[in-house]
Amino acid sequence: MHTLGLLTSSFLPDGQTEELRTHCRQRANLLHLAASTSKKMQKNLKLLNLRLDVVVKDVCGLTGLLIIRAICDGETNPRKLASLRHGNCRKSEEEIAKALQTNGSKDSLFALQQELDTYDHLQKKIVECDAKIEMMLDEIINSNDNKRQHYIEAKPHKRINKNTPKDIDLNLKSYQMFEGTDLLAIEGMSYSTVLALMSEVGFEGIKKFKTAKHFASWLRLAPNNKVSGGKVLSSKVSKGNNRLKISLRNAANAIGNLKDSTPLRDFFQRISFRKGRVSAISATARKLAVIIWNNLSRIFGMVVKGIAYINPEGYLFMDQKRKLGLVKRIKKKIDKLGLTNEDLGLEISQI
Repeated sequence: MHTLGLLTSSFLPDGQTEELRTHCRQRANLLHLAASTSKKMQKNLKLLNLRLDVVVKDVCGLTGLLIIRAICDGETNPRKLASLRHGNCRKSEEEIAKALQTNGSKDSLFALQQELDTYDHLQKKIVECDAKIEMMLDEIINSNDNKRQHYIEAKPHKRINKNTPKDIDLNLKSYQMFEGTDLLAIEGMSYSTVLALMSEVGFEGIKKFKTAKHFASWLRLAPNNKVSGGKVLSSKVSKGNNRLKISLRNAANAIGNLKDSTPLRDFFQRISFRKGRVSAISATARKLAVIIWNNLSRIFGMVVKGIAYINPEGYLFMDQKRKLGLVKRIKKKIDKLGLTNEDLGLEISQI
């Protein structure tokens, strides 16, 4: 049936992308385990009456880990523990010291030490995964002259969180991987989103999608319209969550949290006002997928889309289109009723 074209083909990445995907998924699994270990450390701290979670944003951040290591080494003096505060911490040493009055529970201290050892072990494994990912990216890029020749300046304004690979220049690697397309210029796109795109689909893989609609449908971001007798029975998004879809939804959520007005942020706010935040996240994630495909399609020649992504400040979004439509309808009414400028109370300056 497949040879006769009666079955639709499934998406499979090329060999190098599949190997990169395995390393990235293993890294994501390790991050998930590290987050679970962090929660267990927080629980044991509470049992020790150490409310570190109240005074620091992340118990496994710079301040949190220094204090936890000191506690596991036997330090109980709140003042000495508070003195380990990092300069970026918002709470003062006095506030931190008040939250670190331990009850001396030995069993909880032992459990905390065990979880800290597990966390350090997972962090070591994550670093090993980063080295493998960097090696695979270099292998893919260096084997292709079209990729290797590109270069882009660093983006110091892009935030790098603790889960982002530290020793990999993902800004340069993604620019080379996609042969001169700067996907990080798209608002909401982060290093983790670009890494997910490189590992889950890859540049060669995205060529297999004929249109942006095919790409969005594969991501389970397009509405599944069920029509019977010309009537739409259902238009829900199909079930299914792949890792790239989750990354795009996270990027869409970040766009919704932007304070400055941008085209994508305004689009998110309009959908959120009408249908709620969940629908806005899905709609914005789909729009991101379409923008990504359109920017890459100009390279492999499926469609002609012009130049790279530019923030469409002059683009007419729905509210502007409605305004123009309203003006057009008012003009037609005026012409139909035969109203003059005097009837409308308008003064025309004479030249």
